[in-house]
Amino acid sequence: MTVGGHQQREVFYRGRVQGVGFRYTVSRIAARFAVTGYVRNLSDGRVLVVAEGPEDELDRFLEAVLDELSQYIRGKNESLKPGTGQFARFEIRY
Repeated sequence: MTVGGHQQREVFYRGRVQGVGFRYTVSRIAARFAVTGYVRNLSDGRVLVVAEGPEDELDRFLEAVLDELSQYIRGKNESLKPGTGQFARFEIRY
């Protein structure tokens, strides 16, 4: 599913993903890719990443997140949606 060649991925990460610089690292990784969206801590201890971009960029971005942060991740749930174009950049949300 893509809109204008873009798609959206919503990924919930669980594990020791809060209090370890996870959001900052995801944001830093996102700066290397043509993706927009956000990363946010959730009250249940998970971290949510919502990212939009071309499919191949999203694949590489999320692979880089796993490569750099796998020691903290115990599981993830990922869903695919059409791109919305609603994000101007990638940011940390609080």
